[in-house]
Amino acid sequence: MRHTILSHLLRCLCTAMLLTGTLQAAPALAQAKVVQTPYKNPKALVDIFLDDPRKMSSALYWVRSLVNPLTEAPYSMFAEDMHIIVLIHGTEIVTLAKKNEERYQEVVQRMRYYADMGVKFKVCGLAMKDYGYSPDDLYDFVEVTPSAITELMHWQNQGYALIPAIVQDKKFSIEQIR
Repeated sequence: MRHTILSHLLRCLCTAMLLTGTLQAAPALAQAKVVQTPYKNPKALVDIFLDDPRKMSSALYWVRSLVNPLTEAPYSMFAEDMHIIVLIHGTEIVTLAKKNEERYQEVVQRMRYYADMGVKFKVCGLAMKDYGYSPDDLYDFVEVTPSAITELMHWQNQGYALIPAIVQDKKFSIEQIR
């Protein structure tokens, strides 16, 4: 019995020493490490297919998340360094119709801003016809493609990274959940 008690005490002492050493070795307040990934000449295809045209404003944050970091320091890329295509083929097509300019003015201004920076905005010709639009009904910065699906395939085969612009219904504010 005495051997068992000594053995148990020895194990407890060893465990305490190991834990003490481990706790002392860990930094007191470690923090995240900021890295500067060496981005070069991005080729991105942003796929926008929304169930509600009001989500287009949120979908454009995907474009912002691509363009802004690359045009700012330390990357400071120019438009010709980036190849970004936005492919539109859901309900958001109505935001590109000139007749809806007043309703979607802010979204159109943002799209035109990025188009002026070299971002290409393409719309599915099949979907355009489904909505009863012709190329004349759309803004001058829009290119009409035969089909969104064949366009997705084509640009992925050219090495473009596919980025689906997922827009979820917002249930919480940042302040509520952080």
